[in-house]
Amino acid sequence: MMKPLSCLVLLSLFIANAAFASEASIRSAMQKRFPYQKLISVTKTPYSGLYEVVFEDQLVYTDEKLNYLFSGNVIDMRTMQNLTEAREKELYAVNLDTLPLSQAIKSVRGNGQRKLVIFSDPNCSYCKSLEKEIANLTNVTVYIFPIPILNGSEEKIRAVWCSPDRLKAWEDMMQKGVAPAPEKKCDTAALTEFSQLAKKRRISTTPTLIFEDGFMKPGWMPLDLLEKQLAASSTR
Repeated sequence: MMKPLSCLVLLSLFIANAAFASEASIRSAMQKRFPYQKLISVTKTPYSGLYEVVFEDQLVYTDEKLNYLFSGNVIDMRTMQNLTEAREKELYAVNLDTLPLSQAIKSVRGNGQRKLVIFSDPNCSYCKSLEKEIANLTNVTVYIFPIPILNGSEEKIRAVWCSPDRLKAWEDMMQKGVAPAPEKKCDTAALTEFSQLAKKRRISTTPTLIFEDGFMKPGWMPLDLLEKQLAASSTR
């Protein structure tokens, strides 16, 4: 007669193998349905029988029969933790060392110990509002990558880039509404690199912020939340 412990071990192995089989079959099916998307992983979640499907630039969920595809946040109602956001931070964290920080428009405040990267558009009202919040930050180095998302932005970016003092020209434009001087000829190859980098990172919203721990956050943030995220990111 088989001992209870042995039965439990065999049962657990059976369940594990069944789970892996399901993950493998879902992976295969997803690759067939989305042949042009780079599939990273498929993992069964502990909630509602959903499977986490990780593509190169997006996290989605599906059921075991692949009848539905879910895109959105899963919230743990017991703790109110955003499980999807936490997982995305882990999966899509940006290593700041891989960014061309030396080419960015750089603003050092205080000791500049903390780091914040911003992809910004000069015609974006939320970007201008964010600049006013950033003006009140201390002990931070801000790296600005200007990218033209909206109409008419490219000319302004080039004018700023070709100014003798890029930071002053950028801040005057974003914080004071002072238009940059007409564009002078200069090397703008870096601006093309910024746009290509944004495209590679699927950045299509401005502002998009990247914190020191690699957390990428699209959209405007008020000063208190900026401080909170900077503190959390710089201690990791």
